[in-house]
Amino acid sequence: MPSVTDTPPEIAEMVRTRLMALSGAERFLMGIRMCEAARRMVLASLPAELPESDRKRLLFERFYSEPLLIP
Repeated sequence: MPSVTDTPPEIAEMVRTRLMALSGAERFLMGIRMCEAARRMVLASLPAELPESDRKRLLFERFYSEPLLIP
């Protein structure tokens, strides 16, 4: 499937160059922070009164678009 983007190639290259100028550790931490931000957004969208086990299950399902199958 072809990639769809509205970012001009020169801007994409500028962003890539800036990201690659960071150390591996900096890029890793950036990814961790983005993942944690996404996690907080998903959890904030769930009803607060849900039991912790349901919140974790729904978080998994939202991230992976698959039901959590527990034997």
